[in-house]
Amino acid sequence: MDNVKRCGWVNMSNPKYIQYHDEEWGKPLHDDKRLYELLILESFQAGLSWECVLNKRENFRAAFDCFDVDRVMRYGEDKQQELMKDQGIIRNRLKIRAAVQNSRVFKSIQTEFGSFDNYIWSFTDNKVVTEEYTVRTTSPLSDAVSKDLKRRGMTFVGSTIIYSYLQAIGVINGHERDCWCR
Repeated sequence: MDNVKRCGWVNMSNPKYIQYHDEEWGKPLHDDKRLYELLILESFQAGLSWECVLNKRENFRAAFDCFDVDRVMRYGEDKQQELMKDQGIIRNRLKIRAAVQNSRVFKSIQTEFGSFDNYIWSFTDNKVVTEEYTVRTTSPLSDAVSKDLKRRGMTFVGSTIIYSYLQAIGVINGHERDCWCR
């Protein structure tokens, strides 16, 4: 697959990034565990590059109990301090606290809607939104999802982060027109 055309943002010298683009990004995702993992990882991206987060993904999985929402939502101050010392992840106190709080909200959304999948895909009536690739960072859809998540108590879920998240989980297909994944 070395000769196929990919989206221009893919760092072709990073095998993890190529694999992420080819196998995950933009593919409709309906598994709550993976939806949760990507939501938490996207919140850690704020102010950084996705590639930075992606390169630390395995460390995040280890540090956050394989993204077990029931465990993460119960992290107390001791566990949060332990995470602040973990050099394998992004050590930002506000983002760590947000991960714990957002886990609680994620769980409450699962309870209310039957799954987070039901919730997130309800914004598009379970349809993929195909957009022409641009350097866009927000949309009316990401504005609406961000506003609702914030209303429910999540943080680090601004419209730019949510737009990126919606692309990652395939709600928005943002692959370039000549990308083999489109």
